[in-house]
Amino acid sequence: MAAPASTQPGSEAQAYAKTPDVIVSELPKLDIDLYIQNYVGRTRYERLILIGRCCVPLRVEALKAAVAEAKSGSDVTRYKDAWQLLRSVAPDEPEAKRDDEWIESTELANRTETTRLETELKGYRNNLIKESIRMGNEDLGKHFESIGKLTEATDAYNKMRHDVSTTKHIFDCGMHLASVAFQRHDWATVLSNVGKIANIQTGDDEQAQQAYTKVASGVALMGLGNYYDAANTLLHTNPNVSPTEYNTVASPNDVAIYGGLLALATMDRKALQARILDNQSFRMFLEHEPHIRKAISLFVNGRYSNCLTILESVKADYLLDIYLQPHIPTIYSRIREKCIVQYFIPFSCVTLDSLDAAFGTPNQSVELELIRMIRDGSLRARIDAKSKLLVAVSPDPRLVVQTNALAVAKKYEQEAKERLRRVNLIVAGLEVSSAKKQPGGGVGGGVGGPEVEEAWYEDITQLPSQGAERVQES
Repeated sequence: MAAPASTQPGSEAQAYAKTPDVIVSELPKLDIDLYIQNYVGRTRYERLILIGRCCVPLRVEALKAAVAEAKSGSDVTRYKDAWQLLRSVAPDEPEAKRDDEWIESTELANRTETTRLETELKGYRNNLIKESIRMGNEDLGKHFESIGKLTEATDAYNKMRHDVSTTKHIFDCGMHLASVAFQRHDWATVLSNVGKIANIQTGDDEQAQQAYTKVASGVALMGLGNYYDAANTLLHTNPNVSPTEYNTVASPNDVAIYGGLLALATMDRKALQARILDNQSFRMFLEHEPHIRKAISLFVNGRYSNCLTILESVKADYLLDIYLQPHIPTIYSRIREKCIVQYFIPFSCVTLDSLDAAFGTPNQSVELELIRMIRDGSLRARIDAKSKLLVAVSPDPRLVVQTNALAVAKKYEQEAKERLRRVNLIVAGLEVSSAKKQPGGGVGGGVGGPEVEEAWYEDITQLPSQGAERVQES
């Protein structure tokens, strides 16, 4: 069941306008207090507000925590959004009463701070102090980001670029721009800025910087729907780096979930075994999420229905993830299709009843899904409706050999014609030869005129006999 997303101007709902809200009615396994303590910064509010909008059992608790989180900062718009949502679902809660005094004092403090920072920056520009101008733009950008004016924050950080003087400054600027882009869910901009700072040597902990860039790039690639590259990127995240280096974006649990699910949806069994189960680095992340590790292990061992059962048991939790939620239907569909295909590979035919027992849902047959997969080309089979069988379609070996032979002959004929055409052009003197330029500006070897290099001729022995005879006649 889905409900349309809110599109109030200037509200946090703009970030989710592209994806309708998913209503989760069953009680998820996550504990809000333990879950949210894995994050710092503005992502805490974003995750709480998503749970409050989507999860019926945890709605009130999450929105109360979102109101408290908003009041701990300076973004009045976020507080109003959380308060309105809480008032609509639990008007009798103490937090559902609007705190007008806090709103007025916070707005006044924001205006005062904005005026002060803009005045200081203007003074720095008049004094032409480059480092002070850079710091002034950085402080102004951080202030705009903290009060929710993301467009103004982006402008300030972009102006900061003109006055950077060290690699550390370049890295900080890229981090700020990537942070704002994350809040706007502008994944292309996130990739652009992270790519600019990925290989910068700042002299600080390079492993920590690499961990942030890997996690940020992986989440952005997933946001763009590039699941295979996202999985590859997340699999290279260093597990020995403290989570505080990237907990403004994700936690180690998220790295395990994102990387495991995306790999399961895009990689074959050998790759899953070699790059995940045998990968000691990524297995350290999987220790945080044993469900993902077990699902991958079951898939590799051919126990496909058990793999899908485990994934369905934790689907409600994954639907409450801010970055994963829009992609859950696609990822789960791909994993399910892979399981069906792998289950069918060893057989020449399988009864539809056995497929329903393995992959069917209550009161719904898997036949319609098989028809769609056959039409899409992901399953090479046909359905025998009379006998209730799924029959494998094997290509004709003779037809394959003949098709390949005709393709090779056609390619050889085309190459022979091109070689003959080139030789005839050379013999007729129609080839345009390149001439060497001398340091003095003239062309050729001296004053007497240009010296044309000897033309390069194709090896006549590689041509068919009739082509050589044609050249001799010319």
